[in-house]
Amino acid sequence: MTTSKPLVIVTRKLPDPVETRMMELFDTRLNMSDEPFSREQLKAAMAEADILIPTVTDKLDAKLIEEAGPNLKLIASFGTGVDHIDVPAAKKKGIIVTNTPGVLTEDTADMTMALILAVPRRLVEGEKLVRSGKWEGWGPTVMLGHRIHGKRLGIIGMGRIGQAVAKRARGFGLSIHYHNRRRLHPEVEQELEATYWDNLDQMLSRMDIVSVNCPRTPATYHMLNARRLSLLQPHAYLVNTSRGEVVDEEALVQALSNRDFAGAGLDVFEHEPQVDPKLLNLSNVVLLPHMGSATIEGRIDMGEKVIVNVKTFVDGHRPPDRVLELEF
Repeated sequence: MTTSKPLVIVTRKLPDPVETRMMELFDTRLNMSDEPFSREQLKAAMAEADILIPTVTDKLDAKLIEEAGPNLKLIASFGTGVDHIDVPAAKKKGIIVTNTPGVLTEDTADMTMALILAVPRRLVEGEKLVRSGKWEGWGPTVMLGHRIHGKRLGIIGMGRIGQAVAKRARGFGLSIHYHNRRRLHPEVEQELEATYWDNLDQMLSRMDIVSVNCPRTPATYHMLNARRLSLLQPHAYLVNTSRGEVVDEEALVQALSNRDFAGAGLDVFEHEPQVDPKLLNLSNVVLLPHMGSATIEGRIDMGEKVIVNVKTFVDGHRPPDRVLELEF
């Protein structure tokens, strides 16, 4: 590296305590406007930086990585998912990629549980009714939703977040089922009182609520396509706080419009920040702006993880959160 402190370029505005610490430790260039970098800005940053700190809004494809400058040796992503980075291309280029696993587990699980409650109980519809001034008071058949106690919850992806969702859901009396690339250890399965389904199709057709908690990988892209969505029971609900690309959004809109299943809670979208206009007009969908991990505590914890990864690398050691492979 050309200076005593490595040149670190940060692509988005981060919490003040995180940026302050980065300024103290490294030769840091911040993005004070918080406007996402254009492709040209990313290219320029990667040509100059020793270390790049991107977020999920930065698409670092193979071409950008191949054209990176010789000094770029670490991409320390601010976030858990790394589907926005071509990890194999980085490895080929000799660039280490790190992320921030673990710190967002509880926040994302909380939001997942919130949506599991919000959609069947029609919370958003009720709130809108009160604000509209059209609510005429309590009635035996007014704003009827569905009970979640005693229902079956099918979790797709039983990693840290999936397991945290399972623990919360048990407290609400839900029966836990899951599909995962690898079956959990028997002791964990017993603790969660979880039933494993090797066949995703079979699980989908038997669940009352389905929660998507797997990462976005080539194997999970459009995992829930039109055929699989058609397996959901008419009274079932779908919740997605993972990545929008796991669900074929066009097929989802069609199924929800046709009332093929009861409803959905979505915190992520396939083409975000663009949202299909048809979704906006559906009353059986709760839509959130990718805020599953949006807590002050979570964002600061993420920043601290990034700093540890960068500092460890600068000190000549292997970063603790090095991304080795993508899998489901």
